[in-house]
Parts: sequence; C-alpha cells; structure tokens
Amino acid sequence: MKAFMPTGDFERAVILRDVPEPDPAPDCAVVEVEAYSVNRGETFQLEKPATGWRPGKDVAGTVIRSAADGSGPEVGARVVAHPPAAGWAERVAVQTSQLAKLPEGVDPIVAAALPLAGLSALRLLRAAGQLAGRRVLMTGASGGVGHYFTELAAAGGAEVTAVTASPERGARLEELGADHIVHDVADAEGPFDVVLESVGGDSLQQALCKLRPRGTLIWFGQASRSAPTIDFFRFWEGPTSGTIRHFDYTDSDVPDGRDLATLVSYVSKGRLHPEIGLVANWLETPDVLNTLRTRGVRGNAVLTRTGV
Repeated sequence: MKAFMPTGDFERAVILRDVPEPDPAPDCAVVEVEAYSVNRGETFQLEKPATGWRPGKDVAGTVIRSAADGSGPEVGARVVAHPPAAGWAERVAVQTSQLAKLPEGVDPIVAAALPLAGLSALRLLRAAGQLAGRRVLMTGASGGVGHYFTELAAAGGAEVTAVTASPERGARLEELGADHIVHDVADAEGPFDVVLESVGGDSLQQALCKLRPRGTLIWFGQASRSAPTIDFFRFWEGPTSGTIRHFDYTDSDVPDGRDLATLVSYVSKGRLHPEIGLVANWLETPDVLNTLRTRGVRGNAVLTRTGV
C-alpha cells in the first residue's frame, strides 16, 4: 500500500512510498483511510523524525477488518480514530479503544479534524473544572484546540478572553462565544480564575500575572517553540497565591474512543463546529505541510483520499 514517509528534508518533509500492509494486533481494527488531519506538532516531529516513525494521528474512514478479539465496530462501520502514528496512508491499524463510530451526517473530512485538537480541548475543560460564571484567559487561541475550547467553555457559561494575533481569527473566536479578544496577553483585563497558556516564552509569565489569588494556570504547550520562563518575584504583580500545573492530553482516565464518541456527538447535534481552513487531496500533503509551517491555515488542514 501507499503511505507518506518522512524524508528529514525541511522543504519536502514527506514522500509517498510503498510500505507493508498493517499487521494488526488482536485488539486492533484495520481502517481504510478516507481523510486525515495534519497537526502543527507533526510538522515539528518531521524536522527530526525518529527512525521507523510514520506520521498520522487524526484519521477518519471505514473499517475493512474488524479486531480479532471481537472488540470494536464491525466491517463497514464509518469511524474516526486516533492512532499513535502511521495514519497518512491508505490503511492503518488502530486499537479499538482509540476509535469511535461516526453518526449519520458527520462527514469524514469534518471528523478527521477532531481527534488531537478535540481531545485536548475536552480534557482541558475537565482539568479546568467547573467554569460556569468563571473568567478564563486562553493564550494561543487561534489553533484547533483554541477554537474547540472556546466554543465548549462558552457554552458551559465561562467568560472567555482569547488571545490571538489576527483580527480575522479573533472575529471567528467571537462567533464561537469568546467574550473578549485581545492581540497581546498584556492587554487582557484580569484577574482570571483560570489561565490556559500554550505559547511559552515570556507569555506564561505575563499570563500568570493576570491570575486571581488562588486561581489556576494550566500550561499545555509552547507554540512559540521557546521554553516558558517564570520569575517568581513577578508573581506578586498578580496573585498572592495560585496553582501552576502542566497538562498532557494523553494523561487521561477516559479512553480516546469514548471521548471521540462525545466529540462526534457534539458535532452531530450542532454543539461543536470544527474549524477547517484547508481541504486538499492527500497527494498535496508536502505542500500543505509548508503552508502550515508559515501559519497559512486558520484551524485544521485536512487531506482527503476521495477527492475534493
């Protein structure tokens, strides 16, 4: 079968090659891939790819071989899945605990935009706790996680301030329920009960100073690719006390499949609207990767094997 393999070349990061068919474990189904989403984090991994690794964590398609242990959906079921890798291919083996059936009316292109960003947003909501009536600040809100989190948190009664460099993307976040849009974290009017920080560098320090006493800052990324720094003497510019915690979306007691089922249910009911900024044929994957690197896509980029 055909699959994209990393090249280690920055300008042409992947190339289509012949690879062996999936050899599934007993608890894995084989999915014929119809669409997959490209995450910005994968563009970073492709700069120094690990030996034997193939990209692809967000896929949607059809089960063509059910799991030998009897778990998971039957052959012919439409699914969304979150394999650990190797999804930029014609077929991929996925543990049944990492996939969910798609309801009627949810397109594979839409579903493919859900897994990593959607799981991150849903689990950030859990980490933040009860948000009804609370003031929330989110940095780096322009990406997929920011869009999902903003819509879900606003629907849950939070007052959301989103930080985004782009007025256009800020307008979209307002449509999704953000109460306030700022283009620099320094301009956010605190204090905030919860701060979600994903930029890194000095952004974390600035956001920390916006926290209310005994509030919570959750650090979940460094999109700037600069490590966050904290000067605890500056802590007193804001709260007198507070909690700082790290968030990793993979650290969850809920299986991916169950959370994916929740996400596709929200989409089916019109409660969640994936932000898809680009849809292209999968043969265009190398070019799409370059577009993502230059932040040329608002929301998710989805590649489809069924044409556009």
